[in-house]
Amino acid sequence: MWTTYAIGDTAGRVWQFLRRNGKSSLTAVKQGTRAPEPIVLMAIGWLAREGKVGLDREGRSLQLWLTE
Repeated sequence: MWTTYAIGDTAGRVWQFLRRNGKSSLTAVKQGTRAPEPIVLMAIGWLAREGKVGLDREGRSLQLWLTE
Protein backbone atom coordinates (compact mmCIF):
# COMPACT_ATOMS: atom_id res chain seq x y z
CA MET A 1 0.00 0.00 0.00
CA TRP A 2 1.27 3.44 -0.90
CA THR A 3 1.14 6.24 1.61
CA THR A 4 0.48 9.90 0.98
CA TYR A 5 4.12 10.44 1.97
CA ALA A 6 5.28 8.15 -0.86
CA ILE A 7 2.99 9.89 -3.35
CA GLY A 8 4.18 13.33 -2.20
CA ASP A 9 7.82 12.23 -2.37
CA THR A 10 7.30 10.94 -5.90
CA ALA A 11 5.54 14.20 -6.82
CA GLY A 12 8.71 15.99 -5.74
CA ARG A 13 10.82 13.67 -7.88
CA VAL A 14 8.53 14.26 -10.88
CA TRP A 15 8.75 18.03 -10.33
CA GLN A 16 12.55 17.89 -10.11
CA PHE A 17 12.74 15.76 -13.25
CA LEU A 18 10.61 18.24 -15.20
CA ARG A 19 12.61 21.18 -13.82
CA ARG A 20 15.85 19.60 -15.08
CA ASN A 21 14.53 18.25 -18.39
CA GLY A 22 11.67 20.53 -19.43
CA LYS A 23 8.71 19.19 -21.39
CA SER A 24 8.89 15.40 -21.30
CA SER A 25 6.85 12.36 -22.18
CA LEU A 26 5.12 10.31 -19.52
CA THR A 27 7.43 7.43 -20.44
CA ALA A 28 10.52 9.57 -19.79
CA VAL A 29 9.12 10.78 -16.47
CA LYS A 30 8.38 7.22 -15.35
CA GLN A 31 11.90 6.11 -16.30
CA GLY A 32 13.53 9.21 -14.82
CA THR A 33 11.85 8.92 -11.44
CA ARG A 34 12.36 5.15 -11.17
CA ALA A 35 9.06 4.77 -9.35
CA PRO A 36 6.25 2.29 -10.05
CA GLU A 37 3.82 3.50 -12.71
CA PRO A 38 0.75 3.71 -10.42
CA ILE A 39 2.54 5.97 -7.93
CA VAL A 40 3.96 8.16 -10.72
CA LEU A 41 0.43 8.62 -12.06
CA MET A 42 -0.86 9.50 -8.59
CA ALA A 43 2.01 11.98 -8.17
CA ILE A 44 1.23 13.61 -11.52
CA GLY A 45 -2.42 13.89 -10.47
CA TRP A 46 -1.31 15.56 -7.24
CA LEU A 47 0.80 18.09 -9.18
CA ALA A 48 -1.94 18.67 -11.75
CA ARG A 49 -4.50 19.33 -9.01
CA GLU A 50 -2.13 21.93 -7.54
CA GLY A 51 -1.76 23.52 -10.98
CA LYS A 52 1.97 22.78 -11.11
CA VAL A 53 2.07 20.69 -14.30
CA GLY A 54 0.49 20.93 -17.70
CA LEU A 55 -0.50 17.87 -19.70
CA ASP A 56 -1.21 17.43 -23.38
CA ARG A 57 -1.43 14.53 -25.79
CA GLU A 58 0.90 14.69 -28.79
CA GLY A 59 0.12 11.79 -31.08
CA ARG A 60 0.27 8.68 -28.92
CA SER A 61 2.43 10.35 -26.25
CA LEU A 62 1.35 12.25 -23.15
CA GLN A 63 3.60 15.28 -22.60
CA LEU A 64 4.11 16.99 -19.23
CA TRP A 65 5.72 20.30 -18.26
CA LEU A 66 5.91 22.64 -15.30
CA THR A 67 3.48 25.53 -15.35
CA GLU A 68 5.24 27.66 -12.76
